[in-house]
Amino acid sequence: MNTTDNVFSIKDLENISGIKAHTIRIWEKRYNLLKPKRTKTNIRHYDLYNLQKLLNISFLNNNGYKISKIAALDESELGPKTRELAFMGKSDSQAIVAFKLAMLNFDQMLFYNTYNSLLEEKTFRKIFYDVFLPLLYDLGMLWQTNSISSSHEHFLTVHIKQKILIHIERLQSLDPRPSSKTIVLFLPEKETHDLGLLFINYEILSLGYHTIFLGENIPIDNIKHINKLYDDITYISYFTIKPNDNAVEDYLNTFTNQYLKNSNKTAKFIGHRIRNINPKHIPEQIKLYNKIEDLVKDL
Repeated sequence: MNTTDNVFSIKDLENISGIKAHTIRIWEKRYNLLKPKRTKTNIRHYDLYNLQKLLNISFLNNNGYKISKIAALDESELGPKTRELAFMGKSDSQAIVAFKLAMLNFDQMLFYNTYNSLLEEKTFRKIFYDVFLPLLYDLGMLWQTNSISSSHEHFLTVHIKQKILIHIERLQSLDPRPSSKTIVLFLPEKETHDLGLLFINYEILSLGYHTIFLGENIPIDNIKHINKLYDDITYISYFTIKPNDNAVEDYLNTFTNQYLKNSNKTAKFIGHRIRNINPKHIPEQIKLYNKIEDLVKDL
């Protein structure tokens, strides 16, 4: 699929909207809601306008509008009607669709109005777990299937990251407890996806611990400077794209030998790259996690 030209297959539309391809075809045939183009081999493909329109239709349909009533609306009414409902809506599913629309349209106002609407009933922590995490999971799937471009991904993650940083700043002025325990958060070399690690930092600060956030792309040898300063350290890292699959166990063993061996220091790792690692093959001072909640509870 050529995302540069915003050409989407019907499968892309299904992945992004959650509407089954069969239903899309029915809506297309019966109500003329979408207008695909066809390749020389008669395969449907859709432009960005059709995708945005489908998300609007899906949103209205999920909020009680019959498809026949939506079909009767003028196309110029779809966007404003969806925005109006998105600003009022409180459900998680409504918010996720609204954030996807904000991403596809690079609509900052829709992002912030949707977020502020959620804040009326949820804490930031609940918003992250109930809305942002499922949204980011969808984003990962869309990225893997080339359904969105890097500019879409960056638009969304930057705005989510801004919210995390605001809440982190509010906590950093508080005195940590216990002061003897230090938690060091870092991403391995060539790993740049720091959003999950930032949220973990927020969660740990909320518990009152002292954290040192090193951020992305930290060569394993560079941690030695911190390791010498503190006796009671828990290291935390998030493996999204690095290390490579065949290098993860070697990385864990090297990390243990350099920073954990013959000490009371420990490490906790999370992320896609460690999900297939057998816990029996890793050193005792390292624990692996599938969920952020489980990692935070285990501190």
